[in-house]
Formats: sequence, structure tokens, C-alpha cells
Amino acid sequence: MKRINTKNFLALTVILFAIGFSTSARTLMTYPTIFSFIHFEIKKSPDLPGVANPLFAAYPSTLKEHRIHSKEYVKKYSEKNRAEIIHLFNKGKKYFPKAITILQNYDVPTELRMLPVLESEFNANARSPVGAVGYWQFMSDLAREYGLHISSKYDERKNFSKSTTAAAKFLRDQLDYFDENMLLAVAAYNCGPGRVRSSIRKSGNPDAGFWEIKKFLPAETRRFVMNFIALNVISENYEKFVDKKLNLNELPLVDRPILPEFASLDSMDNIDSIPSLSSL
Repeated sequence: MKRINTKNFLALTVILFAIGFSTSARTLMTYPTIFSFIHFEIKKSPDLPGVANPLFAAYPSTLKEHRIHSKEYVKKYSEKNRAEIIHLFNKGKKYFPKAITILQNYDVPTELRMLPVLESEFNANARSPVGAVGYWQFMSDLAREYGLHISSKYDERKNFSKSTTAAAKFLRDQLDYFDENMLLAVAAYNCGPGRVRSSIRKSGNPDAGFWEIKKFLPAETRRFVMNFIALNVISENYEKFVDKKLNLNELPLVDRPILPEFASLDSMDNIDSIPSLSSL
């Protein structure tokens, strides 16, 4: 028989008093189902998978395979740029739903909605030193190739819905070319498909992914892709990020409390089936 503490003993005494002393305390305490209500313990067992850890930082399903390579970068990026990220995500509440709808229409991963955050910070009038314009920072020739109208009076690169449609078409083409490799498509959006293809050739592996060709890409493109991953991880865990609880080192599972060896959850769920003490 296991030793019980003072509180458990008092509880047991009350039970005995309420039901009368027709049954001895010894009989009651050796009855496993009732005793299981008095004593619990936490056990760690390799046979138990545990339960989901609410502090675990999830990756979007399309980026899970990149967790090991990017975890430390995401951590530093989220800490260093915290105020700016919150500002941009608040600004994005107006744009993200529209982008998601358009990207889905073209069967493009919705994680790519983060590109205008990186390209223009949702600034319609953004202009790069080389002449890229608008939310998605299209160069004029590529913009026209994907259906955008540009004139001295009106530039559709500054129209969010129309420029997002053009971007979805371009990204769909890159995903088709790079065998649905999203990080290669993102890299191609930043430095151009030709530069990505050249980096793949330099790697010596025709099936190389982003991590294999990273060292051959421009520094700006490397940062661009890494920031893209970071923004998506933050988006997936935004409440934790805002509450300063984004911890990428947390395990996905935690140990769960279980009953002593002689008790079971089934017996607790079926308390009504416990026989009366007078029948013991």
C-alpha cells in the first residue's frame, strides 16, 4: 500500500465517515479504483508520445523541411525587427486577404503573399534604384509581359489587385520550371530566373535546392529568401510573437500526466460503475 499525505488522509476520513464504518478503512484503501482518485503522479515514459506543446513554434507545412537550416535566422530576425514586423503585419491586414484569394486562383502557395512585404512594405509608390515600381516591384518589361498596363498617366504596378495577379502568373511559371520548389521561385523573383539557373549549374547538381546553391546567389537574394521564411514562421505563430513567447527551441511534445500503474483512465470515466461499499 502506498503512503498517502495528510490532505489525502483527511479526504479519506471524510469519505469513511459519510458512508459509515461497515467497511474497514483497509478494505477501502486497497480498492484500486477509489484510491486512484486520491493519489496521482507524473510519469515519464518513452512509450508515451506526450501531448502537443502549446509553446511549440510551428512552421507552415510548405516550409517544415527548412526548419533546421533557418531556425536560428528566424529567431534573430524576429528579435531584431520586432517593431517593424508588427507595423507591417498591421498594415497587411488590408492586403493579405486579397493576395491570398488571387494566389489561390492561380494555384500558387499563399505563403508567397509575404513578397510585397519584402519588396515594397505595401507602398504603391515604391521605386527601386533600377526602376522597379509598385507593390511587387515589377520592372516595366516584365510587367507588360504579364499583362500590366503602363503609361505616363497610369501604372498598373501601383494597383494591388492587378499587380498581384501578374505576380501570381509569374510565380506560377517559376514554380512550374523549378519543379514546385518554392524557395527557388522566391529567389528567382528577387534576382531573376537566369541567375538561379546559373547557380544551380555552379552547384554541379541539377536537382539542387536553395541550400545547395545559396553560396552562389547574390547576398541580397540570400537575405531575401531567409526573410521570406522568417515572415512566414512569424505569421504562423503571430500571437506567440506578439506576446514575446516565440521560442523556436521548444519541443513539439511534452510529457503528460498518467495514473499510477494500478489505476486507469477508463476506471475514472466509469465512476458510476463502482460497486457500493456494502457489496465489498
